[in-house]
Parts: sequence; C-alpha cells; structure tokens
Amino acid sequence: MQAPRIIVDKRERNLEVIDGLGSSGAKLEFAQLPVGDYILSGRICVERKTVSDFENSIMDNRLFEQLDRLRSSFERPMLIIEGSEAEYRLGKNIIMGTMLKLYADYGIQIMKSADAVETAEMLSKLAVREQNREGNMPRITGIKKAYTTYQWQTLILGSMPGIGPAIAHRLIAHFRTLKNVANADRKQLMKVDKIGSRKADAIYNLLNAEFGTGDK
Repeated sequence: MQAPRIIVDKRERNLEVIDGLGSSGAKLEFAQLPVGDYILSGRICVERKTVSDFENSIMDNRLFEQLDRLRSSFERPMLIIEGSEAEYRLGKNIIMGTMLKLYADYGIQIMKSADAVETAEMLSKLAVREQNREGNMPRITGIKKAYTTYQWQTLILGSMPGIGPAIAHRLIAHFRTLKNVANADRKQLMKVDKIGSRKADAIYNLLNAEFGTGDK
C-alpha cells in the first residue's frame, strides 16, 4: 500500500520521533490537535509521554483529564510511555496503580517504548496496520460526543487548584451535586477521602470568595 499518513500535533517537540517517522516513509501532516499527539486513523489517536512527562502529569493531576478527553474523541485511545524502568522516580505502586486505572476505568491502551526511535517505529507500524483497513484514514476530530452532566461536573471541580479529576470524582460521589459542594462547610468537605484541612480551606475559600477578592 501507499505510505501511511500520520497527523502530528504541531506542538510536538521531539524531533527524533518526527525524523524517525519521516525516515519510515510516512507522510506527515502537521496541525494543532485538540487532543493527543499523533492521529493514526479514524479511530486511533496516541498521546506520547516520556517517563518524566508521565510522572509530572500524575503529580499535577493533568493525566486523567487529558486522557478522558482523548477517549471521548477516539474509539481506540492509546498512550505511549517512552523510557526505561530505571527512569521512574515515583514508587512502583503509584505507577502500577495509575496504569491499571487508565486501562480499567478509562479504556486507555498503554504501550511502552525504549526511546524515540522505537516510538517512531511503533507509530509507523500501527498506522500501516490501521490504514490497511478500508477507509480508515486519519482525520482530526473534536470531542466525539457532548459531555455528560457528570463529565461537566468533573471538569468544573477538577479545574480548581489542587483538586484534579480524582478528588473531583470523590466530591461528586459524596455530595451528589455542585450546589451541595458549594454549600458545604470546611468540616463537611473534610469528610471526603483525601481532603484534609488545607485542601478544605482552599476549596471553601475559593467557592465563597467575592469576585475579584485577592486579585492583583
């Protein structure tokens, strides 16, 4: 068949991956993608992270929000984690628990590559395999379906400083509505798992501050 087409996010900074894809014969198109880094077909989009990127996105609570949007836009969302086991700084239980949650709760297929060269090889072969399927060419999509009420609730709460998707899920499960969260006092907020006094103060103060209070 003809060389595969791959749509690459124009903000992708790793030239080794891009050079590797070019050397494989893939035809690259660059665009600002709403989700993911590489679109390989109408159903597969890949988010690429180095080990360091992966760990940082766990620590700052970006990971689950990013990949939730990816799975909402593509039938087969994938995550490639690039690097060796020796590069991990977080504990094994944290890394394994995160990967299991991504697979079991978010339906994210996780693949590992040793380096940028192997990442490029994996992407190229996946694109060829996908595009051998009739009419399965890459295309840019936005969000495949409208957000549900639950997804909007998670996004609203998860965007608050220090909250993120995981604690947002706990808040929704405990209080059931955004109104109940907004009306909760500090002690009620602290009844939610993983919310201590400092985080409860931060949530309460943000929800109860007058507009512009404290802004410089």
